[in-house]
Amino acid sequence: MSEHEFDVIVIGMGPGGEEVAGRLAEAGLDVAGIESRLVGGECPYFGCVPSKMMIRAGNLLAEARRVPGMAGQATVEASWDPVARRIRDEATDNWDDTVAADRFIAKGGHLFRGSGRIVAAGEVVVTRAAGDQDETTDLLRARQGIVINTGTAPAVPPVPGLAGTPFWTNREAVKVTEVPDSLIVLGGGAIGVELAQVFARFGARVTVVEALGRLVSFEEPEAAELLMRVFEAEGIVVRTGVPASKVSHDGDSFEVTLDGGETLRASRLLVATGRRIDLAGIGAGAVGIDETARVLPVDDRLRAAPGVWAIGDIVGHGAFTHMSMYHAGIVVADILGQDHHAAEYHAVPRVTFTDPEIGSVGLTEAQARAQGIDVRTALAQIPSSARGWIHKAGNDGLIKLVQDAATGVLVGATSAGPVGGEVLSMLTLAVHARVPVQRLREMIYAYPTFHRAVEPALADLK
Repeated sequence: MSEHEFDVIVIGMGPGGEEVAGRLAEAGLDVAGIESRLVGGECPYFGCVPSKMMIRAGNLLAEARRVPGMAGQATVEASWDPVARRIRDEATDNWDDTVAADRFIAKGGHLFRGSGRIVAAGEVVVTRAAGDQDETTDLLRARQGIVINTGTAPAVPPVPGLAGTPFWTNREAVKVTEVPDSLIVLGGGAIGVELAQVFARFGARVTVVEALGRLVSFEEPEAAELLMRVFEAEGIVVRTGVPASKVSHDGDSFEVTLDGGETLRASRLLVATGRRIDLAGIGAGAVGIDETARVLPVDDRLRAAPGVWAIGDIVGHGAFTHMSMYHAGIVVADILGQDHHAAEYHAVPRVTFTDPEIGSVGLTEAQARAQGIDVRTALAQIPSSARGWIHKAGNDGLIKLVQDAATGVLVGATSAGPVGGEVLSMLTLAVHARVPVQRLREMIYAYPTFHRAVEPALADLK
């Protein structure tokens, strides 16, 4: 076992870990980064970036199909080849992280390929495959501290028969070179609904199975209902409130049996039922952290234990790249002894990139009520049921506001529509800065824009 000493050791070089390691190295610290997969993490190779290329391509097809009856005539012929090629060549460099690794090394960092495990305060063992099943190990010691950024991995539910079948997670889905003729998606969260709509727009017959009572159950029910209507209009079959009870694969196709006895068949199965962390795998117990905990607890400076910081998905404040990068700035400042605000989570934004997009910030109505807040809500909705051209034009949407009646400020908001994530920015600022609702009513809203739907919602907050 070779031994090395550094100022800071970063376990996991996802977006936040890469940011921490790179900035500390640029500041003159001796930094080791440990990564068992690809430098850059899930987002650029299997998540945000390739999936948004897929989504953009699907949205282009949907727009082209809206031409007849709106702007003339158009014939649309979908092809997955350019999408797969762009993901391989432009987004992921064929799943090669050389550019990202070289970028870190050029800043003065030291990259260790392998799995990092904390074995004692300030000590990490790196285990890496050396070929022919042999392994080599390095013992790294940190003079100042350890930063944990090991993220999450796809969670696979214990459905009888599922293990051992060639199902997809998001990691396999973004690498496909052909669209299947049929697809079952287990899970109606953000990943599940985004990929379901993509593959449906490229010609797959898609069924989404969600064990809970509605799609995107973490969002407002009005947003879930809107998405359900759009999915039905696009031919996507949805089964909610019925978990899968059995899965089988005969070599050609999958069979999924639901509670109640309904059987579904498809050529491919995508499992999108959440994410998992592995505190035991990183040796969290060696620094006094409960390895059975659901998330890794930290304070408002992201400190998990003396000389240990943790950032990103693993701390449980949202599995978002923007959260990991937000955490990275706080940890860098804390390690360098610079002034920085403490972590705040009252205005965390998120976007589900379906069409329509669902952007949300802060608390939902249900979450606010669960916290004992005296809630007032308002909803401004584009009534697609009353005016059929709205869905045909792709303009379905809504704004929902959640107000704390005692303080007169918004504690949450949802913006669903063609640019729901962009409209969300003004609502995120309002929630973050605790702008009084009365002051928001006094603003001027440009006409005709989607964000102007905020105005009638504000008027209804009485």
